[in-house]
Amino acid sequence: MREILIGTFSGIFSGIGAGGGTILIFLLTVFAGLEQHIAQATNLVYFIPTAISAIIVNYRNKNIDIKLAKFISIWGFIGAVIGAIISINIEVAKLKKFFGLFLLIIAIHEIYVLFQEYKKCKKSNTRISQ
Repeated sequence: MREILIGTFSGIFSGIGAGGGTILIFLLTVFAGLEQHIAQATNLVYFIPTAISAIIVNYRNKNIDIKLAKFISIWGFIGAVIGAIISINIEVAKLKKFFGLFLLIIAIHEIYVLFQEYKKCKKSNTRISQ
C-alpha cells in the first residue's frame, strides 16, 4: 500500500510539472527506507513512463517546442551520463547532503519567485485602485 501511495503522490506532482522525481526520491528514502543511490536510480526508471505520458498530453495540446526540446534533450543526455558517473562515485552520506542542498536551493528560488510575483501583483492592484 505504501508503494501505491508513493507512486500516486509523486505521479500527481510529475503530471503538474512540479518535480515528481524529486518528491519520489524524498519519499523513497524517508518512507520506504531506500538508500539514496537506489532511490535515485529507481527515480530514473519511474521517470520514463511518467515523462512519456506527459509528453503525449502536452504534444496533443501543442505545448512543446520540438526544435528546443531536441536541442535540450541532446545536452540533457550528456549531462545525465556525467551526473550518473559522478553519483556512482560519491558516498551515500555526501550524496544525501548534495540532494538536500539541491532541494534547499530550489525552495529558496521558488520562495523568491513567489515573492516577486506577489510584489508585482500588489503593485498592479495599487495602480488600478488609484
